[in-house]
Amino acid sequence: MADKQISLPAKLINGGIAGLIGVTCVFPIDLAKTRLQNQQNGSRLYTSMSDCLIKTIRSEGYFGMYRGAAVNLTLVTPEKAIKLAANDFFRHHLTKDGKLTLFKEMLAGCGAGTCQVIVTTPMEMLKIQLQDAGRLAAQRKLMPETVAAGSVETKSPTAMQLTRELLREKGIAGLYKGLGATLLRDVPFSIIYFPLFANLNNLGKKNADGPAPFYVSFLSGCAAGSTAAVAVNPVDVIKTRLQSLNRGSTEDTYSGVTDCIRKILRNEGPGAFLKGAYCRALVIAPLFGIAQVVYFLGVAEFLLTLWKEKPQTSAEV
Repeated sequence: MADKQISLPAKLINGGIAGLIGVTCVFPIDLAKTRLQNQQNGSRLYTSMSDCLIKTIRSEGYFGMYRGAAVNLTLVTPEKAIKLAANDFFRHHLTKDGKLTLFKEMLAGCGAGTCQVIVTTPMEMLKIQLQDAGRLAAQRKLMPETVAAGSVETKSPTAMQLTRELLREKGIAGLYKGLGATLLRDVPFSIIYFPLFANLNNLGKKNADGPAPFYVSFLSGCAAGSTAAVAVNPVDVIKTRLQSLNRGSTEDTYSGVTDCIRKILRNEGPGAFLKGAYCRALVIAPLFGIAQVVYFLGVAEFLLTLWKEKPQTSAEV
């Protein structure tokens, strides 16, 4: 809830819980987004989100929709913790006389987005390889013409195997491939989301000093999250393409952000930058809606209260 005074530990715990629940609920849609964004002309295996999910279940089973989920579930808590703590830190230091201008709200969001890429970049790097492995395997079976001649089918690696391989071959820089594109996505996202949410939430307040009703915060979070997600989707497409290590023989490779933009425009047209946009909106809106539910219920505050009371109860006994 926007105006409720919540301690930093409670914010971090709430953010982590919301992230874990949200990822579990919407991860299949995120997988569809990644696979749709990675498709290039001549190697289109999926026609839509529903088609992607149906084919994934048929070829990989139900849990195929959760390829890479373990990486997200492991790293989403520190990612949310950094993002929330950074946004609060910058908002606090930018507030003057109890007021925060729109420009300073955007600056605070910029700072939060910049800080979170420390965790986001390696998380996305590993997640994308795992999510896209099923697409490449399906292409090998259903579209053999897109597979390089003489290539041999290999078993999909685990997150730990990918991490060791990247560190061995390229060092820590291997995990941070696509850092520039991640910054170009996450910084504008936070610049749009945090001020938009705060202002939409303020519109629903019944009085100037009180908090907004829960449903207003919920809808504000969904609206701001979806808007920001669609706005930065072109950069998300670029980031996904740059971070994908394996691709079909007919698919382009990219040397950087500008090269990726040029080749996508030349070979696929500007519409390619909107691939997976509705999937991304469907992922982000529930994530922020769930976050508002967790904050409204005060899950972390309840857990912290129990933790503080437990030693006292033991002492009395």
